[in-house]
Amino acid sequence: MIIDLSVPIETGMPVYPGDPEVEVRPALTMAAEGVNVLGLRLGSQSGTHVDAPYHVDDRLPTLDELPLERFVGPAAVVDARGLPPRSPIPAGLVARSLERGALVPGVILLIATGWGALWGSEDYPAHPYLTEEAAELIVRAGIRTVGIDALSVDPTPAEDFPAHRVLCGAHAVIAENLRHLDRLVEHQEAGHGIEVSLLPLRLRGADGAPVRAVARVSPRDDRSVPPSGRTDRE
Repeated sequence: MIIDLSVPIETGMPVYPGDPEVEVRPALTMAAEGVNVLGLRLGSQSGTHVDAPYHVDDRLPTLDELPLERFVGPAAVVDARGLPPRSPIPAGLVARSLERGALVPGVILLIATGWGALWGSEDYPAHPYLTEEAAELIVRAGIRTVGIDALSVDPTPAEDFPAHRVLCGAHAVIAENLRHLDRLVEHQEAGHGIEVSLLPLRLRGADGAPVRAVARVSPRDDRSVPPSGRTDRE
């Protein structure tokens, strides 16, 4: 089973405060030019996207300088649902996953806050966020890819970005505005294997880029079987 973890790119979609607004409109049409081509206006952090370390520090690697292994691999989900708005995600939730042996180098860590269901609502920016302590635990575990179903791993808006700085300082990739992570929690609890792809647009020298994030879910002993072609979308 393939589960789409992305939000749609469309005119007027939510963006981080101060980021470029998104506009999608016809540039060429069948009626006038004989083909349909869209014109896109958007920022590198639009929709479901990944941050490169360069996003928060000019001295750190840009998107195209990172190994592709940062964007594809087995995933583990931390269930952080049920927290109040604008509350910190306790480092203890990450620590418990470490104790279970779920977080090891090469694993993509996904943090399910439940806020993906609020995409497009006025409450979406009031999401829970990673503490600096939790980010440091993640880095010490050797995790170099972290995704969240919220606008940011830090509060929105924010004057400083401690979680970003810790993760990016370790050359980690951050994926934001994911969705359907609650479904991955259920599959993980059922013992299913989860593999995730967060491959971004290949933008040279970029701080980040939109992605079509997807997860492949399968029984633990069946992850080598080619996908059936079934895709779950909303």
